[in-house]
Amino acid sequence: MKISDFYVGQNASLSKKFVIDDIKAFSQLSLDYNPVHLDEDYAQNSIFGDRIVHGFLTASLFSGIIGSILPGSGAIYLNQNLNFRKPIYHNELITAICTITHIREDKPIITLETICKNEKGEIAIDGTAVIKLLES
Repeated sequence: MKISDFYVGQNASLSKKFVIDDIKAFSQLSLDYNPVHLDEDYAQNSIFGDRIVHGFLTASLFSGIIGSILPGSGAIYLNQNLNFRKPIYHNELITAICTITHIREDKPIITLETICKNEKGEIAIDGTAVIKLLES
């Protein structure tokens, strides 16, 4: 993989529905047992009205894109910023999209716009990622 293989505007996406087993597994891995993610009764009485998916679980789709699709194997994170705009509910289809917005020609570094949209097409998470290519 070489920096010249990529261009501004290039993008890739992944879609996933996070189900209760995903959320329980992430809770165990992250040690985040907030009841708004796991307890239906608690969540129904929250400002969200139902259980929501951890924001960082949803944002992990960006890592899936970056490490496996765009740029792919040999890409490592330098930076990621995230803005959590809307809640994501259990069993809701989420689409993560990464789009190249800048390429440093002097170094193998790519900046990407990172967005997660809910089933209605609304932006739930947005931000940017800076990625270094381990050129071969």
